[in-house]
This record gives sequence, C-alpha cells and structure tokens, in this order.
Amino acid sequence: MDEPDVFAKLEEVSAITQYGEVFGDNTEKAKQLAAHKAWLQIVRKERPSPSFPYKVGVYIRYYNQTKYDNYLTYHKKLFTDSIALCPKWTLAGIYVDRGATAPRMENAENWSRLLTDCMDGKIDLIITQKISNVSSDPSEIAFCARMLAAQDHPIGIYFISEEVFTLSSYYMEDLHDTGFFPRGWDSLKDNAQIGGMLHD
Repeated sequence: MDEPDVFAKLEEVSAITQYGEVFGDNTEKAKQLAAHKAWLQIVRKERPSPSFPYKVGVYIRYYNQTKYDNYLTYHKKLFTDSIALCPKWTLAGIYVDRGATAPRMENAENWSRLLTDCMDGKIDLIITQKISNVSSDPSEIAFCARMLAAQDHPIGIYFISEEVFTLSSYYMEDLHDTGFFPRGWDSLKDNAQIGGMLHD
C-alpha cells in the first residue's frame, strides 16, 4: 500500500461510535474545537511520517456501552492493522483506561503509564482516537503536548478524529512557548529536528 493509506486505515478507528462525549455541541470548548477543525481544512495537513521509525504507543479510552460486543478487541485490531502498514513503525504498546469520559490526567492510570514510558524513551508517537479520550481540560492537553515535544527526542500525539498532530509545523510557535514549563526547562528543540518526523 502507499504510505498515506495508514491514515485512511486509522480513520476507521474514528468511525467507531462511542458514547460519553466530553464536549457537548453547545459548549465553548466544542465551539473552539469546531473552529480549529475548520482552520485545519485550509492548511496543508501534516501527519506523522510513515517513513520515520516511530515507536508507537496507542491510547484507548474504553467504554463498554457501544454497538460492538467485542469493541475493545475490535478497536485494538484496527490500531494493530493500521500500524502494521508502516514497516518502520513499531507498536510499542496499547494502553487502555476505562470510563465514559476522560478524568483528570493524573487519575488515568494507563495514560500516566504511557507518559512514563514516553519519558523513558520507549514511545515517541502517541496515537489516540480523539482529544476527549485524553482529558476534558484543553489546557492539560496543551501542557502535555509542550512537555512531550520538549524532550531530547521529541514525542508527538496524533489525534485521529481531529487530524491533529502536535509536532506539526503550524504548532511550533505554541510549542516554543515556555510559559507553561517549570523553571529551568528548555523550550522545544529546533524545527530541523522535527522535520523528518512529518508527512503531509
């Protein structure tokens, strides 16, 4: 298959019906997300490069009230089959937290374990179905994206449904903002280090 086919395959994951959406249609957060998705339609999309040797960690928020009896098995297989389309990608682990909505990050045991594995160099790309799987607080996601991108080996998050890749060039200005970092932390590495990790 051609390289971009991995993203067509991943879109099957976003088609799975799930209950327990975090952002209702009329919330300010939902409106901001809708505006951002509209903006993404007019920019050149950048995604994780299939030719970059990523160590992939898949994050799933599992809620058993879906139309699929074997939802979790089905979901894992879609991710496994998608990642297998990229010979240079390695599936390093699948991390599953249960619950209809995302809690605060610190209360999500397997999300916390995934972040620890990122810091330990075991993961350099996180793929998950949607932003609301990770947190109900956008500022938590923004902080997490900055923290991961600032590592010696930058780590990105790819949200399938929103087509958001946190290491895309159009997020670099935000990611270089040190306002969210504890004192003494460096900003994101230079853009040249990120370039080979992108696919558009």
